[in-house]
Amino acid sequence: MSNTTPPPLRARHGERSEKTHASFGGIEKSAALGGKTGPDFAGIAGSAEFGELRSRLKRFVLPMTVLFLVLYLGYVLLAAYAPDFMGEPVFGNINVGLLFGVGQFVSTLLITTLYVKFAERRVDPEVDKLRETAGGGQP
Repeated sequence: MSNTTPPPLRARHGERSEKTHASFGGIEKSAALGGKTGPDFAGIAGSAEFGELRSRLKRFVLPMTVLFLVLYLGYVLLAAYAPDFMGEPVFGNINVGLLFGVGQFVSTLLITTLYVKFAERRVDPEVDKLRETAGGGQP
């Protein structure tokens, strides 16, 4: 048996005990914010602009995710169930499987490039507008 005392029990989520308070090094949480409040995240999440931004992002991301998964799973399934086809030489020592494998890297880079361009044109400007209207603009 041990003679050590157990650590004190923590308060449950959302509860505060008398001994715990929001401070760090003697600085209260409200003092650390300098009296400023941050953006109203609940209000932003409920806004029509944010909803449109999320649906725009989903309309791009979901099809690209499905495309990538189809390409990847197609490659894996062909490698597992059609080894003769994947081993078919195209030229020299280069076969279909090798071209499909390199195609995985190419498709990943292509999808990433398309997403970056999409985000720069259609998402980032809307995020900046939303940030400014919410009062959370960057200095």
